[in-house]
Amino acid sequence: MDTLTPAEVAQLLGTSPNRVRQLLRDRKLMAVPGSGNGKIPAAFVQDGAVLKHLPGLLTVLRDGGFSDEDAFDWLFREDESLPGTPVQALRDDRHTEVTRRAQALAF
Repeated sequence: MDTLTPAEVAQLLGTSPNRVRQLLRDRKLMAVPGSGNGKIPAAFVQDGAVLKHLPGLLTVLRDGGFSDEDAFDWLFREDESLPGTPVQALRDDRHTEVTRRAQALAF
């Protein structure tokens, strides 16, 4: 998985690294768990913006009882029913399917 620093993400988004760190604090963006917000998956940025439905999906997962580690693992785990990973489905604008699966997994 390709990762980016907050400064690299800021450059792609046309904003400051501080704004990227704020997105991480507000849980609208997620870094690799255990990286201290130093590694953000490149897949979370598309066309100069945070992946469109990622912030809402992160909220659904958190509200469903997922820890950051569990949510991250789920986002990048292959799912034969999608097919591919939930992140890839988001990138392909299939967010409704991904959100439904996340809601169904809530515990």
